[in-house]
Amino acid sequence: MTRADVLEAWGHHLRHALRRSPHTVRAYLATAARLLDFLGVDITTHVSWAQLARCDTQALRQHLAERRGDGIGNSSSARELSALKAFLVFARKQTGDDSAAPPRLRGPRVKKGIPRPVTPDEAVGLASMVDDLAREDWIGARDRAVLVLLYGAGLRISEALSLTGAALPLTDRLVITGKGGKQRVVAVLPIVREAIDDYVARCPWPMAKESALFRGAKGGPLAQGIVQKAMARARGVLGLPETATPHALRHSFATHLLGAGADLRSLQELLGHASLGSTQIYTQVDAATLLDVYRHAHPREAGD
Repeated sequence: MTRADVLEAWGHHLRHALRRSPHTVRAYLATAARLLDFLGVDITTHVSWAQLARCDTQALRQHLAERRGDGIGNSSSARELSALKAFLVFARKQTGDDSAAPPRLRGPRVKKGIPRPVTPDEAVGLASMVDDLAREDWIGARDRAVLVLLYGAGLRISEALSLTGAALPLTDRLVITGKGGKQRVVAVLPIVREAIDDYVARCPWPMAKESALFRGAKGGPLAQGIVQKAMARARGVLGLPETATPHALRHSFATHLLGAGADLRSLQELLGHASLGSTQIYTQVDAATLLDVYRHAHPREAGD
């Protein structure tokens, strides 16, 4: 088996069995390729799954030490270890070991940062500004519709851009396929429906059921990078920080719902989080927001 065979099998497993996103597949393949380099498996080398499965804790520790020497930080090191463990479990299962477990190696402790949401006024301002800055009316309507959808329904950008014409005509509910192929139902607010309807009416490309709902300038599926660049231009004009990204709109959706009284379990369902722990971070966001308001509004604090 060649190096290319190994990576092809791993990539196929990631895409079809685990249903990972294209971004995750690229990252996991790159991580596996670096491990193969470390193990001396080049394009001329033949290797078996059994040989790869023998990669143990000591070898992993040495490989990660080299990676740290290359300058990667704790977060990147933790992600790389997770990807390596998944790859080695896959390799061991190819040998017939269905009870395969990853090598025991604990990654560096990574402190989770608190998401930085934008305010409702900033979200509305960003949606309007991407419309104003677009070079064509239909592209402006498209970018506005995407941002309104992210903020109004709490979607990941990948979830929004994976929608097809089959979602039309919009109703008050939308079925979203999230990470791991898990589906959830989100509410479609009137302002979201109006923004998408306006975009669809202006879009020069036909809305076939099997085609992407959001189109690029040449008619293909809209890329995440285009949305990110449009939002970067808009936040520059509005004087907002670099943390005002498309994903920040999802954080804003969650934070504002929590502040309005939504319970964590309901919020977990709406966001499509696999665990409640991922949702609980928004309690910290809400507390941080309240503290910020207190510091700016309390007479004693303001006078100090």
